[in-house]
Amino acid sequence: MRSVRRVFDTIALAFTAYFAVRGLVRPEGAVNMPLAVVAVALYLVLTLIALYVEYAGESGDSGGPPRERAGTVLPQWAAFVVLAGTALIPLLVAAYTPPDERTASHATWYLGAVGAVLTIVCARHRPIHAWIGIGILTLESSLAIGLGPALGLGLVGSAVWVAIAQLLMVFTDRAYRDTARLAALQQATSAWQASQAVRRLERRRRVQYALAVAGPVLSRVIASDGELTDEERTTARLAEGRLRDELRGARLLDDDVRDAIAAARLRGATVTVFDEGGLDDLAPEHLDSVRHELADTLRQTDAERIIIRTAPDPQVAITIVGRSPGGDGLTDEDDVQLWREVQRPTAAQ
Repeated sequence: MRSVRRVFDTIALAFTAYFAVRGLVRPEGAVNMPLAVVAVALYLVLTLIALYVEYAGESGDSGGPPRERAGTVLPQWAAFVVLAGTALIPLLVAAYTPPDERTASHATWYLGAVGAVLTIVCARHRPIHAWIGIGILTLESSLAIGLGPALGLGLVGSAVWVAIAQLLMVFTDRAYRDTARLAALQQATSAWQASQAVRRLERRRRVQYALAVAGPVLSRVIASDGELTDEERTTARLAEGRLRDELRGARLLDDDVRDAIAAARLRGATVTVFDEGGLDDLAPEHLDSVRHELADTLRQTDAERIIIRTAPDPQVAITIVGRSPGGDGLTDEDDVQLWREVQRPTAAQ
Protein backbone atom coordinates (compact mmCIF):
# COMPACT_ATOMS: atom_id res chain seq x y z
CA MET A 1 0.00 0.00 0.00
CA ARG A 2 2.84 2.36 0.82
CA SER A 3 4.55 1.79 -2.55
CA VAL A 4 1.30 2.52 -4.41
CA ARG A 5 0.86 5.72 -2.40
CA ARG A 6 4.42 6.74 -3.24
CA VAL A 7 3.76 6.31 -6.97
CA PHE A 8 0.61 8.46 -6.85
CA ASP A 9 2.41 11.12 -4.80
CA THR A 10 5.17 11.25 -7.38
CA ILE A 11 2.69 11.71 -10.22
CA ALA A 12 0.80 14.41 -8.30
CA LEU A 13 4.01 16.30 -7.49
CA ALA A 14 5.10 16.11 -11.14
CA PHE A 15 1.83 17.71 -12.28
CA THR A 16 2.17 20.27 -9.51
CA ALA A 17 5.63 21.27 -10.70
CA TYR A 18 4.39 21.54 -14.31
CA PHE A 19 1.51 23.87 -13.47
CA ALA A 20 3.69 25.92 -11.11
CA VAL A 21 6.21 26.52 -13.91
CA ARG A 22 3.39 27.48 -16.28
CA GLY A 23 2.12 29.97 -13.73
CA LEU A 24 5.53 31.60 -13.29
CA VAL A 25 6.58 31.77 -16.93
CA ARG A 26 5.57 35.32 -17.87
CA PRO A 27 5.95 37.30 -21.11
CA GLU A 28 8.63 39.93 -21.12
CA GLY A 29 7.56 43.14 -19.41
CA ALA A 30 4.76 41.48 -17.41
CA VAL A 31 3.46 43.39 -14.43
CA ASN A 32 2.37 42.20 -10.96
CA MET A 33 4.90 39.37 -10.83
CA PRO A 34 4.70 39.22 -6.99
CA LEU A 35 0.97 38.50 -7.21
CA ALA A 36 1.71 35.65 -9.63
CA VAL A 37 4.20 34.23 -7.15
CA VAL A 38 1.57 34.43 -4.42
CA ALA A 39 -0.94 32.54 -6.59
CA VAL A 40 1.59 29.80 -7.42
CA ALA A 41 2.70 29.56 -3.79
CA LEU A 42 -0.91 29.21 -2.68
CA TYR A 43 -1.38 26.46 -5.25
CA LEU A 44 1.68 24.58 -3.94
CA VAL A 45 0.48 24.84 -0.33
CA LEU A 46 -2.99 23.59 -1.26
CA THR A 47 -1.48 20.63 -3.10
CA LEU A 48 0.63 19.66 -0.09
CA ILE A 49 -2.41 19.94 2.21
CA ALA A 50 -4.50 17.79 -0.10
CA LEU A 51 -1.75 15.18 -0.36
CA TYR A 52 -0.39 14.84 3.14
CA VAL A 53 -2.77 16.18 5.81
CA GLU A 54 -4.37 13.31 7.75
CA TYR A 55 -6.38 12.74 10.89
CA ALA A 56 -4.32 12.49 14.06
CA GLY A 57 -2.94 8.98 14.42
CA GLU A 58 -4.14 7.86 10.99
CA SER A 59 -1.85 6.47 8.31
CA GLY A 60 -2.20 4.10 5.43
CA ASP A 61 -0.21 1.41 7.22
CA SER A 62 -1.40 1.90 10.80
CA GLY A 63 -2.26 -1.13 12.84
CA GLY A 64 -5.66 0.13 13.96
CA PRO A 65 -9.03 -1.45 13.26
CA PRO A 66 -9.77 -2.45 9.65
CA ARG A 67 -11.15 0.32 7.45
CA GLU A 68 -13.93 0.00 4.91
CA ARG A 69 -12.05 1.91 2.20
CA ALA A 70 -8.58 2.16 0.73
CA GLY A 71 -6.30 5.04 1.58
CA THR A 72 -6.90 7.80 4.11
CA VAL A 73 -9.64 10.39 4.32
CA LEU A 74 -8.83 14.09 3.98
CA PRO A 75 -9.98 15.84 7.18
CA GLN A 76 -13.05 18.00 6.81
CA TRP A 77 -11.26 21.20 7.79
CA ALA A 78 -8.48 20.53 5.28
CA ALA A 79 -11.04 19.91 2.52
CA PHE A 80 -12.68 23.29 3.23
CA VAL A 81 -9.28 25.03 3.30
CA VAL A 82 -8.40 23.55 -0.08
CA LEU A 83 -11.83 24.47 -1.45
CA ALA A 84 -11.46 28.08 -0.30
CA GLY A 85 -7.93 28.30 -1.67
CA THR A 86 -8.87 26.93 -5.09
CA ALA A 87 -11.68 29.49 -5.26
CA LEU A 88 -9.14 32.25 -4.57
CA ILE A 89 -6.53 31.26 -7.17
CA PRO A 90 -8.62 32.20 -10.28
CA LEU A 91 -9.38 35.59 -8.69
CA LEU A 92 -5.67 36.25 -8.11
CA VAL A 93 -4.81 35.25 -11.70
CA ALA A 94 -7.54 37.51 -13.09
CA ALA A 95 -6.30 40.36 -10.89
CA TYR A 96 -2.74 40.39 -12.28
CA THR A 97 -3.54 39.44 -15.90
CA PRO A 98 -4.64 42.10 -18.41
CA PRO A 99 -8.02 41.35 -20.01
CA ASP A 100 -6.50 40.85 -23.47
CA GLU A 101 -4.09 38.18 -22.16
CA ARG A 102 -6.46 36.09 -20.05
CA THR A 103 -6.70 33.31 -22.64
CA ALA A 104 -2.93 33.02 -22.98
CA SER A 105 -1.12 29.92 -21.69
CA HIS A 106 0.46 31.75 -18.75
CA ALA A 107 -2.99 33.05 -17.69
CA THR A 108 -4.99 29.81 -17.91
CA TRP A 109 -2.67 27.57 -15.97
CA TYR A 110 -5.06 27.67 -13.03
CA LEU A 111 -7.68 25.66 -14.97
CA GLY A 112 -5.50 22.56 -14.92
CA ALA A 113 -3.86 23.37 -11.58
CA VAL A 114 -7.11 23.73 -9.66
CA GLY A 115 -8.43 20.59 -11.39
CA ALA A 116 -5.36 18.65 -10.27
CA VAL A 117 -5.82 19.72 -6.63
CA LEU A 118 -9.52 18.86 -6.70
CA THR A 119 -8.68 15.47 -8.20
CA ILE A 120 -6.49 14.77 -5.17
CA VAL A 121 -9.31 15.93 -2.88
CA CYS A 122 -11.70 13.51 -4.60
CA ALA A 123 -9.19 10.67 -4.34
CA ARG A 124 -8.92 11.42 -0.60
CA HIS A 125 -12.62 10.53 -0.25
CA ARG A 126 -14.03 14.06 -0.47
CA PRO A 127 -15.90 13.92 -3.81
CA ILE A 128 -18.58 16.44 -2.79
CA HIS A 129 -15.95 19.08 -2.01
CA ALA A 130 -14.21 18.30 -5.29
CA TRP A 131 -17.36 18.77 -7.36
CA ILE A 132 -18.22 21.98 -5.51
CA GLY A 133 -14.74 23.18 -6.41
CA ILE A 134 -15.31 22.30 -10.08
CA GLY A 135 -18.55 24.30 -9.98
CA ILE A 136 -16.78 27.33 -8.50
CA LEU A 137 -13.98 27.00 -11.05
CA THR A 138 -16.55 26.88 -13.87
CA LEU A 139 -18.28 30.02 -12.61
CA GLU A 140 -15.08 32.03 -12.09
CA SER A 141 -13.43 31.01 -15.36
CA SER A 142 -16.65 31.74 -17.28
CA LEU A 143 -16.75 35.23 -15.81
CA ALA A 144 -13.07 35.78 -16.59
CA ILE A 145 -12.75 34.40 -20.15
CA GLY A 146 -16.16 32.99 -21.08
CA LEU A 147 -17.55 29.48 -20.78
CA GLY A 148 -16.55 28.39 -24.29
CA PRO A 149 -12.87 29.34 -24.03
CA ALA A 150 -12.72 27.92 -20.50
CA LEU A 151 -14.06 24.56 -21.69
CA GLY A 152 -11.51 24.49 -24.48
CA LEU A 153 -8.55 25.57 -22.36
CA GLY A 154 -8.75 22.96 -19.59
CA LEU A 155 -12.03 23.11 -17.71
CA VAL A 156 -13.33 19.92 -19.37
CA GLY A 157 -10.10 18.10 -18.53
CA SER A 158 -10.35 19.11 -14.87
CA ALA A 159 -13.93 17.81 -14.63
CA VAL A 160 -12.93 14.56 -16.35
CA TRP A 161 -10.03 14.08 -13.92
CA VAL A 162 -12.34 14.45 -10.94
CA ALA A 163 -14.86 12.03 -12.48
CA ILE A 164 -12.14 9.45 -13.13
CA ALA A 165 -10.82 9.89 -9.58
CA GLN A 166 -14.29 9.25 -8.18
CA LEU A 167 -14.72 6.11 -10.27
CA LEU A 168 -11.32 4.82 -9.22
CA MET A 169 -12.17 5.60 -5.60
CA VAL A 170 -15.38 3.56 -5.83
CA PHE A 171 -13.65 0.59 -7.48
CA THR A 172 -10.62 0.59 -5.19
CA ASP A 173 -12.81 0.85 -2.10
CA ARG A 174 -14.82 -2.14 -3.29
CA ALA A 175 -11.64 -4.10 -4.00
CA TYR A 176 -10.27 -3.10 -0.59
CA ARG A 177 -13.38 -4.34 1.18
CA ASP A 178 -13.32 -7.61 -0.75
CA THR A 179 -9.64 -8.08 0.08
CA ALA A 180 -10.29 -7.33 3.76
CA ARG A 181 -13.11 -9.90 3.84
CA LEU A 182 -10.90 -12.50 2.17
CA ALA A 183 -8.12 -11.77 4.67
CA ALA A 184 -10.58 -12.15 7.56
CA LEU A 185 -11.82 -15.45 6.12
CA GLN A 186 -8.26 -16.65 5.70
CA GLN A 187 -7.44 -15.77 9.31
CA ALA A 188 -10.57 -17.56 10.51
CA THR A 189 -9.67 -20.60 8.41
CA SER A 190 -6.12 -20.62 9.76
CA ALA A 191 -7.43 -20.37 13.32
CA TRP A 192 -9.87 -23.23 12.70
CA GLN A 193 -7.13 -25.39 11.18
CA ALA A 194 -4.88 -24.66 14.16
CA SER A 195 -7.64 -25.58 16.63
CA GLN A 196 -8.32 -28.79 14.71
CA ALA A 197 -4.63 -29.65 14.79
CA VAL A 198 -4.59 -29.10 18.56
CA ARG A 199 -7.68 -31.27 18.97
CA ARG A 200 -6.18 -34.04 16.85
CA LEU A 201 -3.03 -33.91 18.95
CA GLU A 202 -5.08 -34.02 22.14
CA ARG A 203 -7.12 -36.98 20.87
CA ARG A 204 -3.92 -38.77 19.92
CA ARG A 205 -2.56 -38.22 23.40
CA ARG A 206 -5.79 -39.51 24.96
CA VAL A 207 -5.70 -42.63 22.80
CA GLN A 208 -2.08 -43.27 23.72
CA TYR A 209 -2.91 -42.79 27.39
CA ALA A 210 -5.90 -45.12 27.12
CA LEU A 211 -3.75 -47.80 25.54
CA ALA A 212 -1.10 -47.36 28.23
CA VAL A 213 -3.64 -47.60 31.07
CA ALA A 214 -6.20 -50.05 29.75
CA GLY A 215 -4.05 -52.10 27.41
CA PRO A 216 -2.48 -54.38 30.04
CA VAL A 217 -5.81 -54.83 31.84
CA LEU A 218 -7.65 -55.76 28.64
CA SER A 219 -4.87 -58.15 27.66
CA ARG A 220 -5.19 -59.86 31.04
CA VAL A 221 -9.00 -60.09 30.69
CA ILE A 222 -8.63 -61.73 27.28
CA ALA A 223 -5.87 -64.05 28.43
CA SER A 224 -7.81 -65.22 31.50
CA ASP A 225 -11.16 -65.38 29.67
CA GLY A 226 -12.61 -62.92 32.17
CA GLU A 227 -11.49 -64.86 35.24
CA LEU A 228 -9.73 -62.14 37.26
CA THR A 229 -8.40 -62.14 40.77
CA ASP A 230 -9.61 -59.58 43.27
CA GLU A 231 -6.42 -57.58 42.79
CA GLU A 232 -6.85 -57.61 39.02
CA ARG A 233 -10.48 -56.50 39.37
CA THR A 234 -9.35 -53.58 41.52
CA THR A 235 -6.73 -52.65 38.93
CA ALA A 236 -9.37 -52.78 36.19
CA ARG A 237 -11.73 -50.60 38.22
CA LEU A 238 -9.00 -48.03 38.78
CA ALA A 239 -8.04 -48.06 35.11
CA GLU A 240 -11.67 -47.54 34.08
CA GLY A 241 -11.96 -44.62 36.51
CA ARG A 242 -8.76 -43.00 35.27
CA LEU A 243 -9.98 -43.22 31.68
CA ARG A 244 -13.26 -41.52 32.65
CA ASP A 245 -11.32 -38.80 34.46
CA GLU A 246 -9.13 -38.15 31.44
CA LEU A 247 -12.17 -37.84 29.19
CA ARG A 248 -14.31 -35.71 31.52
CA GLY A 249 -11.79 -33.50 33.28
CA ALA A 250 -8.30 -33.67 31.80
CA ARG A 251 -7.52 -30.03 32.67
CA LEU A 252 -8.14 -30.76 36.35
CA LEU A 253 -5.51 -33.48 36.45
CA ASP A 254 -1.84 -33.63 37.11
CA ASP A 255 0.21 -36.44 38.66
CA ASP A 256 -0.54 -35.26 42.20
CA VAL A 257 -4.31 -35.11 41.59
CA ARG A 258 -4.31 -38.49 39.81
CA ASP A 259 -2.53 -40.10 42.77
CA ALA A 260 -4.99 -38.56 45.26
CA ILE A 261 -7.99 -39.77 43.23
CA ALA A 262 -6.48 -43.25 42.93
CA ALA A 263 -5.90 -43.37 46.71
CA ALA A 264 -9.54 -42.41 47.34
CA ARG A 265 -10.76 -45.13 45.01
CA LEU A 266 -8.48 -47.70 46.58
CA ARG A 267 -10.16 -47.13 49.95
CA GLY A 268 -13.54 -47.67 48.26
CA ALA A 269 -14.70 -44.14 47.49
CA THR A 270 -16.57 -43.24 44.30
CA VAL A 271 -14.94 -40.23 42.61
CA THR A 272 -16.63 -38.36 39.75
CA VAL A 273 -14.88 -35.58 37.81
CA PHE A 274 -16.64 -32.99 35.62
CA ASP A 275 -14.77 -30.21 33.83
CA GLU A 276 -17.23 -27.75 32.26
CA GLY A 277 -14.70 -25.17 31.11
CA GLY A 278 -14.11 -23.22 34.28
CA LEU A 279 -10.32 -23.52 34.08
CA ASP A 280 -9.75 -22.72 30.42
CA ASP A 281 -8.60 -19.14 31.01
CA LEU A 282 -6.31 -19.80 33.99
CA ALA A 283 -2.59 -19.18 33.65
CA PRO A 284 -0.36 -22.26 34.14
CA GLU A 285 0.89 -21.12 37.56
CA HIS A 286 -2.68 -20.47 38.77
CA LEU A 287 -3.81 -23.82 37.42
CA ASP A 288 -1.03 -25.55 39.35
CA SER A 289 -2.17 -23.81 42.53
CA VAL A 290 -5.78 -24.96 42.01
CA ARG A 291 -4.69 -28.54 41.33
CA HIS A 292 -2.48 -28.56 44.43
CA GLU A 293 -5.40 -27.46 46.64
CA LEU A 294 -7.64 -30.09 45.04
CA ALA A 295 -5.14 -32.86 45.75
CA ASP A 296 -4.74 -31.76 49.38
CA THR A 297 -8.52 -31.72 49.84
CA LEU A 298 -8.89 -35.24 48.40
CA ARG A 299 -6.19 -36.59 50.72
CA GLN A 300 -7.85 -35.08 53.80
CA THR A 301 -11.41 -36.40 53.26
CA ASP A 302 -12.83 -39.86 53.94
CA ALA A 303 -16.15 -39.26 52.15
CA GLU A 304 -17.45 -42.24 50.21
CA ARG A 305 -18.83 -40.28 47.28
CA ILE A 306 -16.77 -37.37 45.95
CA ILE A 307 -17.92 -35.09 43.14
CA ILE A 308 -15.42 -32.65 41.61
CA ARG A 309 -16.85 -30.04 39.26
CA THR A 310 -15.67 -26.89 37.50
CA ALA A 311 -17.87 -24.21 35.99
CA PRO A 312 -17.39 -20.73 34.47
CA ASP A 313 -17.76 -18.86 37.77
CA PRO A 314 -16.01 -15.50 38.35
CA GLN A 315 -14.91 -16.42 41.89
CA VAL A 316 -14.93 -20.23 42.24
CA ALA A 317 -12.61 -22.44 40.21
CA ILE A 318 -13.59 -25.88 41.58
CA THR A 319 -16.40 -27.19 43.76
CA ILE A 320 -15.68 -30.37 45.72
CA VAL A 321 -18.60 -32.17 47.36
CA GLY A 322 -18.13 -35.24 49.58
CA ARG A 323 -21.03 -37.40 50.77
CA SER A 324 -21.29 -40.28 53.18
CA PRO A 325 -24.22 -42.74 53.48
CA GLY A 326 -27.03 -41.66 55.74
CA GLY A 327 -28.31 -45.22 55.87
CA ASP A 328 -27.62 -48.43 53.98
CA GLY A 329 -25.69 -47.63 50.82
CA LEU A 330 -25.26 -44.35 48.95
CA THR A 331 -28.41 -42.49 47.87
CA ASP A 332 -29.43 -38.97 46.90
CA GLU A 333 -30.23 -38.37 50.58
CA ASP A 334 -26.64 -38.92 51.69
CA ASP A 335 -25.15 -36.67 54.36
CA VAL A 336 -22.91 -33.92 52.98
CA GLN A 337 -19.59 -34.50 54.67
CA LEU A 338 -17.45 -32.18 52.54
CA TRP A 339 -18.19 -28.94 50.75
CA ARG A 340 -15.14 -27.11 49.48
CA GLU A 341 -14.92 -24.28 46.97
CA VAL A 342 -11.46 -23.65 45.56
CA GLN A 343 -11.28 -19.93 44.83
CA ARG A 344 -10.20 -18.73 41.42
CA PRO A 345 -6.68 -17.24 41.65
CA THR A 346 -6.21 -13.65 40.55
CA ALA A 347 -3.17 -11.87 39.09
CA ALA A 348 -2.38 -10.37 42.50
CA GLN A 349 -2.22 -13.76 44.19
